[in-house]
Amino acid sequence: MISDDDADPGLLEVLALARTPHGTVDNVMRVHSLRPNTMRGHVVLYRAALHDPANTLPTWLQETVSSYVSILNACPYSLANHWKNAAHLIGDPERATAIHAALRARRPQDALSGAELALMVYAEKLTLTPGRMVEADVLALRAAGLDDGQILEANQIIGYFNYVNRLLNGLGVSTAGDIVGYYAQGEAD
Repeated sequence: MISDDDADPGLLEVLALARTPHGTVDNVMRVHSLRPNTMRGHVVLYRAALHDPANTLPTWLQETVSSYVSILNACPYSLANHWKNAAHLIGDPERATAIHAALRARRPQDALSGAELALMVYAEKLTLTPGRMVEADVLALRAAGLDDGQILEANQIIGYFNYVNRLLNGLGVSTAGDIVGYYAQGEAD
């Protein structure tokens, strides 16, 4: 990974795009530094999937879906960051602990119900057996009360995390040097 000090002007431009609210570039992005165009694409995809103001799924649920996909893919990097975000956004430590335990046990039904549970069922199937997806999987989400826009949001988040989990695991990226989680200690929402 190329440091800011060793970056050429083209890479510096993309690193500026990838900076977090903390002013740093996380390893998940910096790992692209040898190919800045993939970093640029990654930043745009990440923000469109997970931080788009047009998304209507609650942010805590987006982060929880992200965390479950990361659990299923055994990706400690994404799990560390996105579970920290989810727990912060849930805002209830007891509930967050129960959800986290249920997801780790692959028993989301122990802590979630309704549309929230339906999304976890969908995320698990799409992550572990994507070739077995059928129309009934989408119909189950509609029956749980999700509209087509929310289903698309969830689909894009799940797809994104399957991509990024493989990128991170495949290159051995760790959180060393990163500020873990989007919400810094004491930072206002």
